[in-house]
Amino acid sequence: MRLAVIIATLGRREIAGRLLEELAQQDRLPDLVVLSVPDPSHLPDPNPSLPFPVDHVIGPRGSSAQRNAGIEHVLGHCDIVTFLDDDFIPARDYLDLVEEAFRKMTNWVVVMGHVVEDGARNEGLSWDQGMAIVNQLSRHLLEEGRVKRHVGAYGCNMSIRASAIGTLRFDERLVLYGWQEDIDFTSQLRMRGDVVGVDIIRGVHLGIKAGRVSGTRFGYSQVINPVYLVRKGTVPARFLLPLMLRNLAANLLHSIRPEPYIDRRGRLRGNLLALTHLLRGRIEPEYVIHL
Repeated sequence: MRLAVIIATLGRREIAGRLLEELAQQDRLPDLVVLSVPDPSHLPDPNPSLPFPVDHVIGPRGSSAQRNAGIEHVLGHCDIVTFLDDDFIPARDYLDLVEEAFRKMTNWVVVMGHVVEDGARNEGLSWDQGMAIVNQLSRHLLEEGRVKRHVGAYGCNMSIRASAIGTLRFDERLVLYGWQEDIDFTSQLRMRGDVVGVDIIRGVHLGIKAGRVSGTRFGYSQVINPVYLVRKGTVPARFLLPLMLRNLAANLLHSIRPEPYIDRRGRLRGNLLALTHLLRGRIEPEYVIHL
């Protein structure tokens, strides 16, 4: 099976370059890696020693738009499309197990790996810290893994059977950072097969804060995007609304003494503005561009 890796990256040239070098250590090499960027200044320096081809595509800024540009570039030329965040470090057997999963389980259309450590939930991890964790992970056989079905997949690491994608694309109304664009996209694929998480397909998400949107913009998306997707009918309300309420509560509680690595007060301002817009019947995810 031909496997393409798509990396949508912004403002992280060095990290993206390190990820390419780490992909060269995979037990199963990618057949193609595509870097999707808004302009060439975001591309890492060329590395002629990489044992696989690296293409790049240029298009509008934003996770949805950049991922769509990657899809357009690889669709029809591969069997598996793997999306990795530029700050996700896969275990050495990651792509090998992904290919084996799709080859053996013909009813699976989305395979999500297990995030051993997620720096997005705290102050974040350095590259060296992430590598120290990954280097301790032993290799496994697919038969040893536990499998769990999901509503959708966590976009920092997810693989999709290319034949299931068809005309489906990420919703570009979910602009900039996106927020739940991964769940929206993969949840729609449940009509075509199973969306699963496999615990032995593993990696570390560094959660690097550089390149993220402002706290106010993110807070606005935390409220508006879930409501938009529920109205759109692609993601169940039972999944998104509790998530939205948890984020609201966390931002309100921690705004008194915010963590140094999270703009809680900015997020709360964005939350409150979004609630004001909801009361007026205004549900426009793309409004964050104006904040």
